[in-house]
Amino acid sequence: MPEVGALEAPNQSATLSDDALDRIFRNARTVQRFSSRPVAESVLRDLYDLVKLGPTSGNCSPARFVFLHGADSRERLRSTLSGGNVERVLNAAATVIVAYDPLFYEHMPRLYPQAEARSWFAADATFAEETAFRNATLQGGYMILAARMLGLDAAPMSGFDNAKVDEIFLGGQGWRSNFLLNLGYADGLPEAPRAPRLAFDEACMLL
Repeated sequence: MPEVGALEAPNQSATLSDDALDRIFRNARTVQRFSSRPVAESVLRDLYDLVKLGPTSGNCSPARFVFLHGADSRERLRSTLSGGNVERVLNAAATVIVAYDPLFYEHMPRLYPQAEARSWFAADATFAEETAFRNATLQGGYMILAARMLGLDAAPMSGFDNAKVDEIFLGGQGWRSNFLLNLGYADGLPEAPRAPRLAFDEACMLL
């Protein structure tokens, strides 16, 4: 029996239930139309608290998230969107600008204190940019999965002017936008069957 207060090793044989796998992957769909049900601010805070736990290189955590929670803030996004994406954004309960901080490494002394990690990136702008974009994209993927686990529906989206988004929303922080993520609760069942996916032998190599 472990000592009082000791942490037990996780059960390595434990797997997610079929219900959880259905929610995250098998039955999850990219939502095109959301219901009018709002998403509470507390849910968005819970969402980030899950996302931040996902691994990044050296715990660099470069992703930054701007939650456009109010209708007025999403309306400000209109001029940056391609025509087919306007209603998708305005119809969502919240739209997240998934961005990254090019100067993420300024937080490395706190996030990775076991090494002088700041210097790895501060001296190499190309390496810093690659690291920021790659790992922030990874964190955006965590957000999609975490949103589904919290009962939200998610719709990641390109089709917008990054430079305009950066100017309107991110100029004061110096962050750079990557992609948009619409969140909410689906309005009914999907209207079309799931699009095909590549089979294992088409997309994978087992060496």
